[in-house]
This record gives sequence, structure tokens and C-alpha cells, in this order.
Amino acid sequence: MAFSSPVATKTLIPNATVGETLIPGLPDDIAAVILASLPYSHQSALRATSRSWRAFLAPLALLPLRRSLRLPCRHLLALFPADPSITPPCLFDPAVSAWVLLPRIPCSYHLYGLSNFVPVALGHHLYVLGGSQFDARSYPIGHPIASAAAYRLDLSSMPPLSWDRLANMIFPRGSFACSSLRRSGHGGVKDEGKIIVAGGGSRHSMFPVEGSRMSSVECYDVESGQWSMHKGLPRDRAGCVGLLIARPDSEEDEFWVMGGYGDYRTVSGVVPADVYHKDAVVLGLKSGRWREVEDMWEEGDRRRLGAVTALDGDDGHGKDIFMLDSNEIFRYDFVLNRWIKESCLRRKIPDNGSCGFVAMNGEIYVLTTSIQSFDLSDQRRATKKRLTIEIQIYNPQRKKWRFLTTSPPFNHTIFNNMIDFKTAVTCTVRV
Repeated sequence: MAFSSPVATKTLIPNATVGETLIPGLPDDIAAVILASLPYSHQSALRATSRSWRAFLAPLALLPLRRSLRLPCRHLLALFPADPSITPPCLFDPAVSAWVLLPRIPCSYHLYGLSNFVPVALGHHLYVLGGSQFDARSYPIGHPIASAAAYRLDLSSMPPLSWDRLANMIFPRGSFACSSLRRSGHGGVKDEGKIIVAGGGSRHSMFPVEGSRMSSVECYDVESGQWSMHKGLPRDRAGCVGLLIARPDSEEDEFWVMGGYGDYRTVSGVVPADVYHKDAVVLGLKSGRWREVEDMWEEGDRRRLGAVTALDGDDGHGKDIFMLDSNEIFRYDFVLNRWIKESCLRRKIPDNGSCGFVAMNGEIYVLTTSIQSFDLSDQRRATKKRLTIEIQIYNPQRKKWRFLTTSPPFNHTIFNNMIDFKTAVTCTVRV
């Protein structure tokens, strides 16, 4: 493995302090492998151990070292429980069940209530794009508007981390399909690549039946830092999900846009109701052309597309698509164009409950929140309560379930005792 790497010790240990060893009694090349394998969530605290550890655990030098040692990539879960300018997002490392708080996005004196934004990771950068929010300067007051703002957080920089404001999207939008398009399978240190966004609208989570729809598509080039227009969707589509898929039988990588709503109809001629898409549209990244996929389920099977995620391969591109519908997990069959039942949740979610649905490390994670009470020995004190996230983890290859319980670094009273995954947003980061 890495112990027999031909890389010289001085090259293997970036920014090493002259005359200092990493771990006394161990050769530096072996110590380098040990320290490079430390979880991301522990690195910040361990940098204070010594000058050599501080130099070695500098993220900008450690990330390329991990690739040179061919250490496996780790997936971290980025959780945005609410408006990131008010409530700080955080990273969760499932390998060690540890959390790391991230800084808040810079707030504005007149903009508030950001929701339906989309986070996406590209290399060691985390992006937050668009959304819907309220503007105290607009009229009428309390009417949400779409946002074109874009922010980026460099996870490879030394603490304290801070968000950078990028060029605005050409069209403001929220609830849109989005995916990162890496130029290399592992995502280089320079983080070169593109981010594509499609569709969306101005709908806010506080007004679930209002808002505009759009069909425009644009790309952000990381190298130039600019947005450019792309050929638009065949029809207006908002509330949709975007996935980067690489199939063995396809000559090119594809950007899939699934689900969402387009037109609306009125109930009894008064109440507007969304008309949900049962089909999908696919963009060939080499040809640049859109193709339409027919309805993916029969009439009566379900009203709308459930939560969708893609299981990544070794190159970071999605190979299989999974959907959570009620308490059942379905796998998408590309040949039949149908959702095939894969498994059922071991712990059922109430009909009015909410959950997160994300894939990482070759497994599917279903997240729900609960409040755990702890009885203290001193009866004069009140019972202590703690917000917990219960995770059901399914391995599609082994067809087995396992369970994990963790406590996020949030005060449960802030979220009214629960994290609402109908409005909370998640994405995965590869480090």
C-alpha cells in the first residue's frame, strides 16, 4: 500500500518542520500514512499538538497527499437545517459520528428567510446557490423573491473558514436542479470544473402553492468565475432534482433532471394545485442536446416523485438512482424506465413526518430527528433533553440495514424540538 511508496520522505511530508518528527519512534513515512488517515472532523483539534502536526495537517497540502497515497475518498454530509445566514451549517462524518460546525453565510440587513437554496460540492469547495427569500425593501412586504446569489466555502483553507461571494447567477432561482461537473474523476486541487443549474422558480417554503417557474439553464465555470447560458429545458420545471449519471451503455455522461412541477390547475376553479412531472429530461454533456424520458410510473402509482439520490461510483459519477416513497426505497431501472422496489425502511416514518435522503460511501442514509430525554440522578433538576438524529443506513450491495444515532451541535429549542427535513437541505462532500 502506501508504506512502500517511492515518494521521498521530504516530499511525503508537506511543510514539515526541520528537525521534528511526526510521531516519535516511527518513521515519518509510516507516521504520514497514519495522520493522513485521520477523519476530517478531528484534524482541526489535532493541529495544536505540535508545530509539525500543524504543518502536516494543513488541508491544502493534506488533500493532494491523500491522493498520492491512494487513500480512499471519504464522504461527509453537509447539513443546512435552516437559513444559513442565521443557523450555521455543519459537516457530519459518519465514520466517527462526529460533527463540525461551519461558518454562517454573510447576512444582509434587508434580506432574510432564505429557503429552497441548493448546496453542491465540487472538489474541496462547498457552494450555496440561489434560493427564495424576503426583501424588506420590496413591495408588497412579505412577498418572497428569488435569489441569484452564489457563495463558496473553501474546506482546504486553514481555520477560521469564511464564505466567499461569487458572481451572481444570470437568472435568480430557487428549487432548481443542480450538479457539479468535474473535469477529472477525483477533482483536482485547483477544483477545476463546472456547476450546472436548470429550471427552478421563486417559490418559498412558507408559501407552498405560489411562485414562478422557469426553463432556463446556465453553467458556472470555476476557472473563469463566470456564468454562461446553456440550451434551456423543453418545458418549465421547478422543484426538480439534478443528477450526474455515468452509465456503461452510454457514450457520454448525462445530466438528469427529474420530477418537479410545471403547470398548475385549479381545484373548484379557485385553489391552485401543482401538476407534477412524471417524466425526466436528460442532457448529454458531450452532444449538448436534451432528450426526453417518458413517464416513469403508471397513473395511480404515486402523485409525485419522492426524495431522490444517486449512488456514486469510484469516479464520483452517479451509477444508480434511488427514490424514497413513503417508507419504501425504489431503484430506477434505466431499461424499463420504471421504479423497482428495493427495500422497506426498518423503522417507519409517520405520514406527516419528514426525513432526509442521501447516498454516500456506497450506502443510502435516511435521516429523522427525535428528542431524547435523560433522567438525571438529582431529582431537583429538570429532565435534560437533547436533539438526536436517527439514521437508517441501507447497503444496496449487501441488502442489509444498520442504524446510527448521533446528536448534532444544535439547540433543540431553536428548531421547535425537531429539524424539519422538508425545508432542511443536505449534500455530500468528498474529501
